[in-house]
Amino acid sequence: MSNEHGNLIKNPKQLIIMVFACFFVPLVIILLLLVYVNNGKRGDSSGAADQLIKPVGQLNFKDASAPRELQTGEQVYKTVCASCHVSGAAGAPKFGDAGAWAARLGKGYDGLLTTVLKGKGAMPARGGASPADISDYELGRAVVYLANSAGGKLAEPKAPELTK
Repeated sequence: MSNEHGNLIKNPKQLIIMVFACFFVPLVIILLLLVYVNNGKRGDSSGAADQLIKPVGQLNFKDASAPRELQTGEQVYKTVCASCHVSGAAGAPKFGDAGAWAARLGKGYDGLLTTVLKGKGAMPARGGASPADISDYELGRAVVYLANSAGGKLAEPKAPELTK
């Protein structure tokens, strides 16, 4: 066998240099890549990150001894009714759609309120609201708000007398 090429490392000093080079050169390259990646353009972190980590639900604690504030028809509509009546889900008449509300308006206020309180078709009783959260009077105000949005001329129900 011929010894044409020979050994690349000829003395201990070259061996030490090669060992350090084989260890430190990849380490320096990795560190430089980390610095390069971390210094890239960073967008506004409040937008996308907040959207990804937003809470799924929220707890609202109420003072049980505080006087109850009655909600308007619009407030009840937005919290209870809008989920179905905005899109017309499950055959619900859309908000402001006079054609869909025409036959229903013929029942009058009492007929509409009875339908809301008992439920009909896919709509659960009370629109799915708890009596502890929304009173019959507030549901009546929502009925008037919805019906009047579609051309009805229903009068606002009388407020219940508050007992002390």
